[in-house]
Amino acid sequence: MPTNPPNFGGIFDIPMKEKRLQELNMQSENPDIWNKPAEMQKLNKEKALVEKAVTSWKELHSRVDDAMALLELAVEAKDEGTFDEVKSEAGKLEEFVHELEVKKMLAGELDGNGTYLSINAGAGGTEAQDWADMLYRMYMRYAEKNGYKLETIEYNEGDAAGIKGATLLIQGPYAYGHLKAESGVHRLVRISPYDSNARRHTSFASVFVWAEVDDDINIEVNPVDIVVETYRSSGAGGQHVNKTDSAVRMRHLPSGIVVACQNERSQHANRDRAMKMLKAALYEKEVEKRNAEKDALNSTKKANEWGSQIRSYVMHPYQLVKDHRTQHETSQVHSVMDGDLDEFIYAYLKGGEKPRNASGATGDDL
Repeated sequence: MPTNPPNFGGIFDIPMKEKRLQELNMQSENPDIWNKPAEMQKLNKEKALVEKAVTSWKELHSRVDDAMALLELAVEAKDEGTFDEVKSEAGKLEEFVHELEVKKMLAGELDGNGTYLSINAGAGGTEAQDWADMLYRMYMRYAEKNGYKLETIEYNEGDAAGIKGATLLIQGPYAYGHLKAESGVHRLVRISPYDSNARRHTSFASVFVWAEVDDDINIEVNPVDIVVETYRSSGAGGQHVNKTDSAVRMRHLPSGIVVACQNERSQHANRDRAMKMLKAALYEKEVEKRNAEKDALNSTKKANEWGSQIRSYVMHPYQLVKDHRTQHETSQVHSVMDGDLDEFIYAYLKGGEKPRNASGATGDDL
């Protein structure tokens, strides 16, 4: 007998979503919008999110019905092999429901958006710069595995190896909602490949994540508050790289926010992109400020300072990655460095943080 899975509410309020999807389909068929790329892009973005929610719920409904029918068949036929199939599918359905539960948590104002992700090496020269480069690769691999569109906005090579910093634009449904868990300081402990005495080194790098916002969001930026610097691009890029001082860095003096862009083909284009990034960062800051009192998850967000590591990656004398906010950990360091971050992200979204003492420690921090 067909069953009715829970509606989940929020982003899985299916009747509401189906009605909205019909509206979006009608709007996309209107010739008037075809010559308005910005509006069409915004419409398609919302349509993709709604379609994904509706499709996921319908898939769950169908798979539960099939599993129930298979269970009835197994019981009637007293077929152990068929019953084993039902048990296997039940395990898969449990995982699928878990994924839907995570998506239900992504109901924040900006969670469905694409995201900027900036990595900056801490003090420590080559060691820290190599660590920043490892994180850069980790997030690229995460984006690729999840089917996100990936673009390097700014890339600043290290003095001898690695990078001093880089900024990625990662676009796809709920990219920001997932990757917001990564903001903070990341610590690496390993035997340094750059130390001839094979000593253990500790390196730090900071990660800052902020949502991509639509152009129609009104953020006022006073030109007097901005310091603009131009410089020559470095690192991988198109033919324009290293030819002219086309790269642009913007410093917003009141907030201390710094953004940079070097991948466009002209200084003017880089300036426009940097301004969009700055407005997005300012919008993110304003949203966090506005929601600070009513958003319980804000208590898990740590300042981007060297004394507030959110996660440690230990490669020697043992293998362990541990998140100090949620206490989630794994010994599969190489898998994590290859972009397998889902377990850490899900633990963060569930809000499972241990209480900390006055010094910020949980008593079992690394």
